[in-house]
Amino acid sequence: MEIVEFAPEHAEAFRTLNEAWISKYFTLEAKDRQVLGDPQGKIIAKGGRIFMAIEAGEAVGCVALLKMADGGYEVAKMTVSETLRGSGLGRLLMQRCIAAGAEDGVPRLYLETNSSLAPALALYRTMGFQHLAPAETEYVRADVFMERRY
Repeated sequence: MEIVEFAPEHAEAFRTLNEAWISKYFTLEAKDRQVLGDPQGKIIAKGGRIFMAIEAGEAVGCVALLKMADGGYEVAKMTVSETLRGSGLGRLLMQRCIAAGAEDGVPRLYLETNSSLAPALALYRTMGFQHLAPAETEYVRADVFMERRY
């Protein structure tokens, strides 16, 4: 298993992995379609990063860091293949995000999630994320807001 920086050939896997989990629990929203349809333009070109988890040549997980106006990164589009959930891969992806934030000198990592995603919430808490007050968001499904300061 290796975690690599996004390359254009990962675009389809990034979209497919995310559409699978979002559609299972929620509804794909307009912002999802925009980002998943153009990760290079909507994330990378705007100063963000994407990491892909690769096992035996296949993408099995991913996470994006979207550059925020305050200089921080929003952790988004994090998912792991259904067969690898509970394997620790989500933790590895989040560790890579934390390391990237430190490398890039950002003040914080921020995320929006849903209160029904208990395993994800537990992971975020163990990785040092703190709850924030509710905020305005483009996502209907987001009802939990968290950050991890450096």
